[in-house]
Amino acid sequence: MQNIKLCEKALLNVSEMMAYTGWGENAVRDELNHPKCPYVVRKGNRLYANRRLLEKYLDSISGI
Repeated sequence: MQNIKLCEKALLNVSEMMAYTGWGENAVRDELNHPKCPYVVRKGNRLYANRRLLEKYLDSISGI
């Protein structure tokens, strides 16, 4: 399996989102479990963040 940089991935799992954002595990899981989370992707019982939508969300809350 080849190593892919986080900035090249479409979906981030919980640990990758933690590394990408610098948030802790509880904060990431709380965000992804929120019913109105705009960037969550659910696959079975697993949670992923759509990286592009996450970036848009982060831009919107940071005032960029």
